[in-house]
Amino acid sequence: MSPSFSSLLMTLQRRSAAEQGGVISGDNPTKYSENDPFRLWSIQIVIIIITSRLCHLVLARTKQPRVVAEIMGGIVLGPTLLGRIDGFSETIFPAPSIPLLQLCATLGLVFFLFLAALEIDVQAVKSSARASSAISVAGILVPAAFGAILAVILYPQFSDPTVNFAHFTLFTIVSVSITAFPILCRMLEELKLYDTQLGVVVISAGVGNDIVGWVLLALAVTLTNSSSRLTPLWIVLTCVGFTIYNLFPVRWLYWWAARKTGGLEHGEPSAMMMSLAIFILIINAFFTDVIGLHAIFGAFLTGLIIPRENGYARNMFMKLDDIVSTIFLPIYFTLSGLKTDLGLLNNGKAWGFTVVVCILAFSGKFLGCSGAARLSGFQLRESFAIGTLMTCKGLLELIVINLGLQAGILTNRLFAMFVVHAMVLTFIITPLTAIVLPEKGRDAIPRLSSSGIISEDERSNDGTETRGEEDVKV
Repeated sequence: MSPSFSSLLMTLQRRSAAEQGGVISGDNPTKYSENDPFRLWSIQIVIIIITSRLCHLVLARTKQPRVVAEIMGGIVLGPTLLGRIDGFSETIFPAPSIPLLQLCATLGLVFFLFLAALEIDVQAVKSSARASSAISVAGILVPAAFGAILAVILYPQFSDPTVNFAHFTLFTIVSVSITAFPILCRMLEELKLYDTQLGVVVISAGVGNDIVGWVLLALAVTLTNSSSRLTPLWIVLTCVGFTIYNLFPVRWLYWWAARKTGGLEHGEPSAMMMSLAIFILIINAFFTDVIGLHAIFGAFLTGLIIPRENGYARNMFMKLDDIVSTIFLPIYFTLSGLKTDLGLLNNGKAWGFTVVVCILAFSGKFLGCSGAARLSGFQLRESFAIGTLMTCKGLLELIVINLGLQAGILTNRLFAMFVVHAMVLTFIITPLTAIVLPEKGRDAIPRLSSSGIISEDERSNDGTETRGEEDVKV
């Protein structure tokens, strides 16, 4: 036995013996160890889950979606509140432990975008194409103008002068224009609008809005990270080819395999088909990450190729949703909170500009989407409700601004301002929609049958008056 190998063996034996006693031998479980990171990771996860749940218990009384509580929980654990306690961050969230949390957060983010794509009802999108397309386009163009104005206001005041103004403007436009589709679905369920004509149009518009938003975000990330003018072109071409490859050969192959295993007929994905879906998910996420985009783009694309027949995609969603939303997503919010120091907004100027961000971001989406809805034939209150719902931000907004922070486009102070903006616009959506469209008005909106057709007995308004020509043709 060589001396080097013998020395290594003795070292491993000593390490193993030292670890056997654990806390009984005096080990400190909060001390981070690269060889055994599980202990501190377990403590972090428990603290993260408890904090987010406590925030949810408080905010649930105002019918807020869980995402608002999780964002708040992350801020509570960050330098804004508990991080100000001496030794808290260094003990519970020491710098060497962050990469492991970041890996878990990225994994959760990848699965979340996969689940978000699984929720998209392709047939519903097709059935409301005309109205939703108009709302979606207006929900990009009008907020883009407001975002450009916001960039002109914020850049000289808070941005790093070394940052390219065009890149900063593009990130600001994406941040203002994006709609948090997954959170939007949960808000529609809370308001009992999910299976209504209005709900389908909002969901379809949100899908189109987000697809354009992701393309713009990909462009912004590519332009920021590339050193050559031709690089973005090659990345876009590669991404287009990769998308076509997934939407046709890969989708057909998965559909064939699901049918052969009997899962498609019964709407229940087998263990093998779940494994295949996750395999495709990881490969796609890896590919879009290595070509210069983000792993989330590949994840979202994977969700689109899963069959919808007989509730197959929905059942796959149900198998994965609990573990992703309970453990992995709160980690992502906590990491966002650890980066957010609201103490940087330490003067009236910073808070004043934060209010400006909130007003312009809300106004752009509200005016564009509600105006397009009204022109599409919706009644005034319904149009206002659509405009309000489309201003929802939530997690996708956090993804955008986190990418902006990582790319160096946003400073820490700007990041804090946009986090506040995301929280405010997510927080006000449910109560504001309930105000502009009261429960009586929501009950009068036509609902869809299981076949997607509006049934005649649901077309009446309060049981006496039919909508007739005022029905929106979708």
